Amino acid sequence: MSDYYRQLEAQLKARFNSQLSATNVEIAELTVELPREQLLSVCQVLRDDPSFAFEQLIDLCGVDYSEYGNGSWSGPRFAVVYHLLSIKNNHRLRLRCFVEDDLPMIPSVIPIWHSANWYEREAFDLFGILFEGHPDLRRILTDYGFIGHPFRKDFPISGHVEMRYDPDLQRVVYQPVSIEPRELVPRVIREDHRYQDIIEQGGK
Repeated sequence: MSDYYRQLEAQLKARFNSQLSATNVEIAELTVELPREQLLSVCQVLRDDPSFAFEQLIDLCGVDYSEYGNGSWSGPRFAVVYHLLSIKNNHRLRLRCFVEDDLPMIPSVIPIWHSANWYEREAFDLFGILFEGHPDLRRILTDYGFIGHPFRKDFPISGHVEMRYDPDLQRVVYQPVSIEPRELVPRVIREDHRYQDIIEQGGK
């Protein structure tokens, strides 16, 4: 399977040449990195060219790399990742675009794949990534009055406010969080490159 995706990787490099920033095949998965300025033109070809025929966008998500690699990450903080499927050719592709840290913004791919609509709203809601040209970029999972983006690494686990129904006021009210932040999930050390420094120091 990896050989197949290496052939697809070669096709993509031949077709797009300098439009791609990087490509990588690992564990029978092909990942392509490209600048945000090239996103729409590349995606249009990926959908319409019969040799690629990625008819479906099956997922889209935001990523916050600020704590990746045990804090050693030096690249842009945010990225948008697209998972494409070609039913005709029976292959998949992962696209990744990095965006600016201060004002993360990227073109919407809704004109190419309509299924991106709610995925982009979710990435906006949870990571604060703006999708330029989206027809209705509203929060989709959090409340309308919610402040912040809860999947960012610097967002507190307990949040900033809590919501409850006040029987005297007969309405829902917001108030500061009344619980102390605490971490209940045990720290898991895995034997891979991201945790190698910790392993070499004896797990401290």
